[in-house]
Amino acid sequence: MPVTDPVENLQTLIRCPSVTPAEGGALTALATMLEPLGFAVSRMTASEDGTPDVENLYARLGENGPHLMFAGHTDVVPVGDEAAWSHPPFAAEIADGTLFGRGAVDMKGGIACFVAAIARCIEKHGPPKGSVSFLITGDEEGPSINGTIKLLEWAAARGERWDACVVGEPTNPDRLGDMVKIGRRGSLSGVLTVQGVQGHAAYPHLADNPVRGIIKLAEALMEPPFDHGTENFQPSNLEVTTIDVGNAATNVIPAKATAKFNIRFNDTWTAETLKAEIIRRLDAAAEDEALRPGRAPVRYELHWADRPSHVFLTKSPALIESLSAAIERTTGKRPELSTTGGTSDARFIKDYCPVVEFGLVGQTMHMVDERVAVKDLEVLTTIYEDFIQGWFGHAGA
Repeated sequence: MPVTDPVENLQTLIRCPSVTPAEGGALTALATMLEPLGFAVSRMTASEDGTPDVENLYARLGENGPHLMFAGHTDVVPVGDEAAWSHPPFAAEIADGTLFGRGAVDMKGGIACFVAAIARCIEKHGPPKGSVSFLITGDEEGPSINGTIKLLEWAAARGERWDACVVGEPTNPDRLGDMVKIGRRGSLSGVLTVQGVQGHAAYPHLADNPVRGIIKLAEALMEPPFDHGTENFQPSNLEVTTIDVGNAATNVIPAKATAKFNIRFNDTWTAETLKAEIIRRLDAAAEDEALRPGRAPVRYELHWADRPSHVFLTKSPALIESLSAAIERTTGKRPELSTTGGTSDARFIKDYCPVVEFGLVGQTMHMVDERVAVKDLEVLTTIYEDFIQGWFGHAGA
């Protein structure tokens, strides 16, 4: 079976220019790899007003027994300045033992290795004693509206149920085997607007400068800390990402000021309790006259972004131990179990089954000259192959 070679698999996928939301031939190439292995492959296109249509793929091998899902995405971020690349971003060229191309680690490499791993398992042992599925989206690097969340709903409505999932995102900071992600902090974003009164900078008593208010409110959002971390998670942190007044003049007090913020929160909070705490802070700061002596309380509006990501922690000994043991047998080291980093599509999958994340080294993801060591592709394939055998052994016991 030629798909037992992860390098060839990855080269095929990279040569498909699947920049979000374009399918670029990547899902077709993946279907061509999976169908000869016995997978039943389905394609679905998801739509929503105001967002681009997205093609997705679901493939399943087997009909009964424990059901293991592999999840990921074939879409990639734009290449940026193509002239800055030392190798064409969609050529999948190999130089000095390194394979270059957009998506090499994020995350066509993980898909290529899992395909090779299941192909090797079938070649050596026959089909697994259960079911294996691929849930692959084309929308992870985009709005994440017409991808995994809708593909899961589509599959579940057709009777699909899963016992465990591995997401092939690049989780390792330095070397393969460093880290398995067993959860993620939540993410909540908002837009804060302070209303003022426009006027001449030389006559401030006739105006009300909203910059004074937005500074005070932004300070209240960032200090004091929301918490100091928990047993499994880093401290929650809120970052104000932009403050803007839309004012090109130097002698005009603006009419309003806007700030955007994002908070990554741990299991001290839910999205609902966190919203309440943020409003409490803003209300208290709005009454503070330190920057606005003699003025009425700051008038502000707060709008929350849709679809906050909720914090989660996976507690599945069979899944975590099977993967950790496979990593240790292959690399000689025990991986760190971590909840660090941003969000991923695991935040959707956690509502359907236990989920962990493990893939390649992520140092060059989204960069010019994104690349992966060829030897790492073989190591990851070996880990996945060992894991598949071990997990079905645990799940079927």
